[in-house]
Amino acid sequence: MVENRKFGWIECICGSMFSGKSEELLRRIKRGVIAKQKVLLFKPSIDNRYEENKVSTHNGNSYKSISIDKAEEIFDYIKDEKYDIIGVDEIQFFDKSIVEIINKLADDGIRVIVAGLDMDFKAEPFYPMPEIMAISEMVTKLHAVCNKCGKEASRSQRLINGKPARYDDPVVVIGASESYEARCRHCHEIEK
Repeated sequence: MVENRKFGWIECICGSMFSGKSEELLRRIKRGVIAKQKVLLFKPSIDNRYEENKVSTHNGNSYKSISIDKAEEIFDYIKDEKYDIIGVDEIQFFDKSIVEIINKLADDGIRVIVAGLDMDFKAEPFYPMPEIMAISEMVTKLHAVCNKCGKEASRSQRLINGKPARYDDPVVVIGASESYEARCRHCHEIEK
């Protein structure tokens, strides 16, 4: 009896800053809207770079979203409604519980689309992204253009007063082009 089967899954969009992760997330969300599917988009409230209730891209595209402090709050917004697609931007800023939450959503038949940094400014795995990538049915890794040499960039270079950040600096520092650049493996620098 196939008709009782649920068809949820997880799509993970990852890469460095300026690689187009949010752009790709919004593209998929907007296609869902065109298909007359019921969609809901979340982002962490810590991401206050643009508008509070919109996921916005660096080039100005946006879509309405709900800012939440904790991943568990997702359930507050979906308890009375059935959604076809749930999106989460900047997913790396949530704690480990987000892994269990998106897994449950997919198990309940929802298409879950998430986007986030796969590496921090030190070019180390940005948890919980490795676990999210592992449980996802589809992983799309995007690249930016290196601000130094013009090659494919896979890393986010944090700059403080124009100089590379130190290895022991805090992992989470919210910023955009004033604090970060896209860099390739060979142009990425960390002050030890």
